[in-house]
Amino acid sequence: MTESTELGPEDRKIITLARSARARNGVPEGAAVRDETGRTYVAGTVVLESLKLSALQTAVAMAVASGAKSLEAAAVVTEAETAADEDRAAVRDLGGPETPVLLAGPDGTVRLTVPAGS
Repeated sequence: MTESTELGPEDRKIITLARSARARNGVPEGAAVRDETGRTYVAGTVVLESLKLSALQTAVAMAVASGAKSLEAAAVVTEAETAADEDRAAVRDLGGPETPVLLAGPDGTVRLTVPAGS
C-alpha cells in the first residue's frame, strides 16, 4: 500500500482530478489517466439505460478517442476496496500490464497501487 504523500506530483495530480470529478458530478467513482505525452483525461461513472461504464473505463475511452497511444498511470477514487478487473483490463489494453492503477478513497488517500496486469 502506498500513502499519497509518497507519490510524485503527477500522480497526486491525477488523484486530485479524479476526486474532483467524483465530487463535482455526484457519481460513485471519479477517475483520471495520464497518457504518454503527459495529457490527462478525467471522467466519472456513466450510468445510462443503454450504457454503463465505470469512471476508469470512461477515462481510458476518452484517452483513446483523443489519440493517446499509451498510458503512464491511472487513478480511481472510490469507496471500493479494490480496482475492478474490467477497469484494470481497460488500463492494460492501452498502457500495458505494468501501468500503475492507484486506488484512492473519497478523501484522496491512496489505499492500493497495483499494476494493470495483476
